[in-house]
Amino acid sequence: MEIITLAIGGAIGFGIGAIERFRLNNKIKKLLTGLPDTEEVSHSLSLVSLVRREISHLNDLCAEYLDTIAHWRGVMSLSPLGYLLIDQENNLEWCNPAAESLLHIRYWQPGERRLFLEFIRSYELDQLIERTRQTQISQTREWSFFPPLTAAMESRENGRPLTPESIFLRGSGFPLKEGKVAVFVENRQTLAALRQGRDQAFSDLAHELRTPLTAVALIAERLQTRLPAEDGAWAERLLKEIYRLQNLVESWLHLTQITANPNLYLEPEPINLRRLLALTWERLTPIAAVKNITLDYQGPPELNLEGDGDRLMQVLMNILDNTLKHSPPDGVIFVHGGLGEQGITMTIRDQGLGFQPRDLPYIFERLYRGDSSRARLHPESQRHGSGLGLAIAKEIVLAHGGNLTAANYETGGAMFTIELLHRPNLDDSSQV
Repeated sequence: MEIITLAIGGAIGFGIGAIERFRLNNKIKKLLTGLPDTEEVSHSLSLVSLVRREISHLNDLCAEYLDTIAHWRGVMSLSPLGYLLIDQENNLEWCNPAAESLLHIRYWQPGERRLFLEFIRSYELDQLIERTRQTQISQTREWSFFPPLTAAMESRENGRPLTPESIFLRGSGFPLKEGKVAVFVENRQTLAALRQGRDQAFSDLAHELRTPLTAVALIAERLQTRLPAEDGAWAERLLKEIYRLQNLVESWLHLTQITANPNLYLEPEPINLRRLLALTWERLTPIAAVKNITLDYQGPPELNLEGDGDRLMQVLMNILDNTLKHSPPDGVIFVHGGLGEQGITMTIRDQGLGFQPRDLPYIFERLYRGDSSRARLHPESQRHGSGLGLAIAKEIVLAHGGNLTAANYETGGAMFTIELLHRPNLDDSSQV
């Protein structure tokens, strides 16, 4: 009896094992779907043969991918732009020779993964990578890169000055899968030197023009009182042009001063940017009333930060004046204030035609005047500026450690975005 029971139990166990093995084999066969004809040959080949077939196929794919990676790395090795591949843990996964030379990367071997900050001491590059990873949007930034001490020692050994000059770089970050970030780095030092030479030449010219313009203005004012009434209009027109030139000269010198000494130029104090906006709009109300334009603010009643109130009011004045020029009659200027952990954000947009795409990269360039189509909607209400207002606004915001950008709003109109660091818990009694 015991033998029969044992035999029955063994048969049942063998049957259950066979069923489970059959199910397992079917599951494995269903997983082997790399090749298109796997299902057709699954009945004619053993499970071991199917697995070997799939492994061989995967090895071929892996080899193909490695060949593709090697091909593109070869292409990037010949690129004049520096290229960095940073993984999700901020390790330097790969870089091309241009990046090694431009950023003075030493003692890094292809294939090893170590924190890129061990090779590249750049806070600005670290911020660019982190912001690209967090936002999953391409980011661009320019900064002055100072080579490490090892580069200084190499310069001395080669007979050059001990401290190498800084390099003006432009970095562009692109988000990749799995938290990786690709960064292209461009040497903009030559362009920066040309721009600096241009700005210095204009500054010297502005200094030389200040005195003769003042003298000409005084002469024109004297002539205006002595000319007959029918000729007085000509003198008045002459004075307006002289004043416009004087304003252009002063604005250029003003911009040069901010760029040369941003820290000495500012006088920080606790301010409320929301209240500063209200004070600025009060000054512009007579201009807005001509076209019946209103201001619509949405956001917190207090946007507290540490900054120079007079200079930040100048930023708001230049931006709002620009939006007023290009807003249609009976339009609205929308302002949105945001307060977050990183700082304060304020967006200002109009209901005009927006910027021409080709003008957007140069909106904040000195003396740049874009296509007149932005203001073509109502040409009779155009007020022509010096072409320096937005450049001054940009430099003031940068001096505060923030950023000012321009874009076209998705539903139409131009939009300016001001980003500033904030200081919470300020005493209201000390605010502007």
